[in-house]
Amino acid sequence: MSRDGYTDLLAFIHVAREGSFTRAAAQLGVSPSAVSHSVRALETRMDVRLLTRTTRSVSVTEAGARLYESTAPRFEEIDAELLAAAEQRKKPAGTVRITTAEHAATAILWPKLSKILPDYPDITVEVTVDYSRSDIVSDRYDAGVRLGDELAKDMIAVRISPDMRIAVVGSPDYFAGKAKPKTPHDLAGHNCINLRLPTHGGLMVWDFRKGKRELKVRVTGQWIYNSISPIVRAALAGQGLGFLPEDAVADHIAEGRLVRVLDDWCQPYTGYHLYYPSRRQSSGALAVIVDALRYRESPRKPATPKDDSASQAAPAMD
Repeated sequence: MSRDGYTDLLAFIHVAREGSFTRAAAQLGVSPSAVSHSVRALETRMDVRLLTRTTRSVSVTEAGARLYESTAPRFEEIDAELLAAAEQRKKPAGTVRITTAEHAATAILWPKLSKILPDYPDITVEVTVDYSRSDIVSDRYDAGVRLGDELAKDMIAVRISPDMRIAVVGSPDYFAGKAKPKTPHDLAGHNCINLRLPTHGGLMVWDFRKGKRELKVRVTGQWIYNSISPIVRAALAGQGLGFLPEDAVADHIAEGRLVRVLDDWCQPYTGYHLYYPSRRQSSGALAVIVDALRYRESPRKPATPKDDSASQAAPAMD
């Protein structure tokens, strides 16, 4: 049936329900003559009389009653679904599926979303830890998380973390009797713990930068993992050097369980972004998740001088 056919059928349903062209027209927001024209057009297409009209009343024929009984409930179901969809945007609900790497899931998604989800009991967040860079459209994810420089051009991206740094670390036991590397080239003499990336099936290259110099180093060692947590564990156990996000090992470094090397070669890189295909009619649940994850840089407080005679603002630290 054409779109006009649905309009004519809807006009008939309202007339049959109200028993009046005038009242049906008021509900539809059109003129009585427009409603009459729609019903006549429907009767002409179906080649059957649906309404009996007199100067005082309107009633359905046997064919009209059968059509009304079979179609009116279906339009009511559609109206109910449309109302439910509108209510869902007012009261966020539903499942939001996100694909991400392990570090972002642990360091960004968990601490931020665990704070707000108790306020939204009708929202479910499904997080899939995956290094394979899934196509979120074909794999039916609502959103994904990647580093800023890895985003596709046609995606909507929202920054969810500050810029980040890598740390090369080993335990004090590992370094006992060994010379610490001073340049990335020195890693050739060390047992390095590798991360395998399913995207290309190869091992992750360790990227370094110092000033304008950039080095990509392929390291070797006895351990290869496909996630970060076991690399941290192996480094703590003295099994080799790990190439890990700084925040994932910061506490271990501070407590002396891990020793950092090549610090001057580990420069900041673009942080994580949440990305999704379109702003068009995104669900209320996704809107809540996006707002909760959005990175908001903390305002920098101006330094307070100790006296008026000589003071200098301290440099802001990110």
